Amino acid sequence: MDERSRMKRIALALFAAAGALVAEAAAAQQHFQPMDVFELEYAADPRISPDGGQVVYVRTSMDIMRDAKKSELWVVNADGSNHRRIGAGGSPRWSPDGTRIAYTADGQIRVRWMDTGEEATLTQLIESPRGLRWSPDGRYLAFNKLVPYPAPSLAPPPQPPAGAEWADPPIMEDRFKNRQDGVGYLDFGYDHLFIVPVEGGTPTQITSGDFQHQSPSAWTPDGGSLVFSSNRNENWVHDYRNSELYIVSIADGQVRQLTDRPGPDRSPAVSPDGRRIAFVGYEDRTRTYQVSQLQVMNLDGSGKRVLAGALDRSVASPAWASGGSGVYFQYDDEGNSKVGFVSLDGELEVLAEDLGGTSYGRPYGGGSFSVANDGSFALNQTRPESPGEVAVGARGRGVRRITSLNEDLLANRLLGEVEEIWWDSSFDGRPVQGWIVKPPDFDPGRRYPLILEIHGGPVSNYGDRFSAEMQLLAAAGYVVLYSNPRGSTSYGEEFGDLLYHNYPGQDYDDLISGVDAVIERGYIDEDNLFVTGGSAGGIMTAWIVGKTDRFRAAVAQKPVVNWISKTLTADNWYGYYFSRYEGLPWENPEPYWEFSPLSLVGNVTTPTLIVTGEEDLRTPLSESYQMFHALKLRGIDTAVIRLPGASHDMSRRPSQLMAKIANIVAWFDKYRTIPTTS
Repeated sequence: MDERSRMKRIALALFAAAGALVAEAAAAQQHFQPMDVFELEYAADPRISPDGGQVVYVRTSMDIMRDAKKSELWVVNADGSNHRRIGAGGSPRWSPDGTRIAYTADGQIRVRWMDTGEEATLTQLIESPRGLRWSPDGRYLAFNKLVPYPAPSLAPPPQPPAGAEWADPPIMEDRFKNRQDGVGYLDFGYDHLFIVPVEGGTPTQITSGDFQHQSPSAWTPDGGSLVFSSNRNENWVHDYRNSELYIVSIADGQVRQLTDRPGPDRSPAVSPDGRRIAFVGYEDRTRTYQVSQLQVMNLDGSGKRVLAGALDRSVASPAWASGGSGVYFQYDDEGNSKVGFVSLDGELEVLAEDLGGTSYGRPYGGGSFSVANDGSFALNQTRPESPGEVAVGARGRGVRRITSLNEDLLANRLLGEVEEIWWDSSFDGRPVQGWIVKPPDFDPGRRYPLILEIHGGPVSNYGDRFSAEMQLLAAAGYVVLYSNPRGSTSYGEEFGDLLYHNYPGQDYDDLISGVDAVIERGYIDEDNLFVTGGSAGGIMTAWIVGKTDRFRAAVAQKPVVNWISKTLTADNWYGYYFSRYEGLPWENPEPYWEFSPLSLVGNVTTPTLIVTGEEDLRTPLSESYQMFHALKLRGIDTAVIRLPGASHDMSRRPSQLMAKIANIVAWFDKYRTIPTTS
């Protein structure tokens, strides 16, 4: 044997050995399992220090004994070293000189000195603080909190005799907005702005009046004023879609209005020289969806102009460059959240992608970023194979991740591959984006059952982000399709507004076209198609089974089936007339009923399970029972799964996310036929 042949044989042997090792490692990996949900962690609210040297963030893990999320503050050097725990808490904010961190814990404001590790509690508040903001000189913290007022009453309650056990006294309700999903009945009061000395002292209330001030404020560089978003108009209660920017003097509480137009103006950021304010908003035309634009104006409210007019995407969280040369911001683009920068002359630059990772259940957005004085920035990043991790970057220098919170778990899990797909809608040929999640041991020679999973909103978007729910469905042996049909955000204003006075509408055609596009790939068993989704996805699921019998079974999660009852009972009951349907339900009931899935229930032949949280105020349990009772009357196989104590966010407690997915899989498995081979 010559030397060349011998070396070739050795190379082949080494190649075979390496392949065997890879195969052995893959075989050793387990699929993602329901109990793995308790092992997940994600980084949220990353805050880079003023000098760019460190990042403090909220590290969220799952407490298996309490069945709840647990939030702690951690800090890490920008190079990934010296990663350590600070303590329990949230909303961390660096002082301007970088020597201290203010944060909230146990309903109070605390400060930590980073050189010594000493801490102090600054407040003794009864109502929890929010929106911490340091004054430029580091002497004060601004924050928002509720100022209660006595509950209304028509008559004093009857007085029981000593020792008697009477019912609780009646509660009178007279507020336009009085409940909130995940909270329940709201406390009586108005949110106001306060400041508190960092060296200790009594908080001082800065704003006053019977108005809500619930958004974080921004200091002017001289420390003399706060700029904030609110609606202090006389008819603010009914003018709920509107908000304006105001400036208030710290010294005397005098408030001056800076904007005046219909629609929301919010998220003010004052330039370092104090001459300009960047903010986001739009002039309301009463549509289903309008793009929030990045705008800038002078400190006195004059000279308003759109700063990133070429970007047909909603922007959020403006932050000035330290020299005032431009503004950082975040936005969603085709299902991917990004950090951008725009100069004052409108030149756009994409700085980072994959922002997000806090919505561990389904692949929604949810990221944030912060900027240091030297222009470096921190963000949380996600990909389909990883929940949110801390990353740092700078203009012209790229982005790198500096934490690996889930490597210990996910390195030993074989996840389903996530593949991007585009197709043309059968309705009008519009391109629609989606993602396919394949079972972990995917074999293209087999034919798999398909689950169409539909996002909520509908004014929202899915993307190429980690999703425990999609992975669990794929691990159960299903190919999963999730997508962004018309009405989804991150594709521009025209695409997002296509559901105006037409919902559900041709988003149905977009979704069915996506199912057909995946079937064309040759590995889907057409006799085993299934559909599910939550909130708006639950609405569309209930709509789909009234329009077609192609799906063997369906699971409508927290659906709305009757727009009249939804509009008058949900916590956001007032948010649908005119922008979603023309007129009020009693003035123009036809469209409310025409677009209600309940109107199609006479067509349904698909076995349909309904899953809802018992304390869901956004899509109340009564909606689920209307669908359930109607299907029972028609003899269609159906059931309701109630999650005790769960609000609209059914993944708030990890065990309920697991239980929800287990019931979905069990319902689909009940109707799934034996798969065939090609």
